Amino acid sequence: MTSTVERKYVHVVAPGTAETTIEAASPPAPDAVVVDIRYCGICATDTHGYSSAALPPAVFGHEWTGTISAVGENVTTLRVGQRVVAGVGPACGVCAQCRAGHAAHCDLAFAEANGITDDAPVHGGFATTLTVSARRAIPVLDALSDEEAALMEPTTVTFHAVKRAAITLGSTVVVQGAGPIGLLTAQHARTAGAGRILVSEPSAARRTAATDLGFADVVEPADLAALLGEVTGGLGADVLFECTGVAALMQPSAELVRRGGTLALLGYPGTDSSVSYGDWQSRELTVIGSLAYSHEDFIGAMTLVAEGRIDLKSLHTGTIGLGELVGMFAELDSGTSRHAKVLVDPSR
Repeated sequence: MTSTVERKYVHVVAPGTAETTIEAASPPAPDAVVVDIRYCGICATDTHGYSSAALPPAVFGHEWTGTISAVGENVTTLRVGQRVVAGVGPACGVCAQCRAGHAAHCDLAFAEANGITDDAPVHGGFATTLTVSARRAIPVLDALSDEEAALMEPTTVTFHAVKRAAITLGSTVVVQGAGPIGLLTAQHARTAGAGRILVSEPSAARRTAATDLGFADVVEPADLAALLGEVTGGLGADVLFECTGVAALMQPSAELVRRGGTLALLGYPGTDSSVSYGDWQSRELTVIGSLAYSHEDFIGAMTLVAEGRIDLKSLHTGTIGLGELVGMFAELDSGTSRHAKVLVDPSR
């Protein structure tokens, strides 16, 4: 039996309209677990999903952590009382990607990350409880607080991106955007051995957040090119992480990368971008896209946090209840919010 007799969750029913549903809880399927949600983080994907109603239901509230309150009869790797975070399962070994030797891009894990598997939940983690495939519930290291666990999903997104960029020790790195994703990317780049990290951000509050995390080269976007030229003698960045998702910045970002350097894309634009194909080709740029993560990325990211090498606590700037969710979407979309990362506590 679950620890509750009913569950409450917030879900999007139309663009700009969310409803709260209360219904009877049910036992998990044989390969699933019930998680009592402790916190669920709000990210830009959620705010965009609220305004557009374009997200799969399971993705609206995908940064959750909680405690297992029931396990299905076939589940042997998890137990009641265990803390877990939202993730994806190991490579399945049978999909087309796995059979072709590309287990790092397993089709099943990718579908899990995007909430489109046949057994995907009918709602996300903006809820009191969530029933989810046991594959997707990843145990939390004891050293992590509940607040840190709630931030593991975006931490792993950025861990994955920096890993894919394969930074060379001592590289000059630019991080464009100092929202939660940019701040986490910059920290992972530092951990990965970047020599000098330049952070570009228009918001004064976010620039301060970057400085507080120990980054010295934090500038407004208008000043980035000049500083980068000074730092590199006009050469350009070895690696630039584009974390804003602003489509119009694609080509200007590429132009800050040195010949033979790497443009790494994290921000997800909602519109098409115009680029100079000839410029990218003639300068032999490496362009790396990054979306979501693999199962093993969670272990690496959690370990870095547990060892104190990635600071998550400073990113947590507010906690609200389910009833305050819609109002917070408006605040976060305003562009003037003081918040970096807001957590939803369904018990409030």
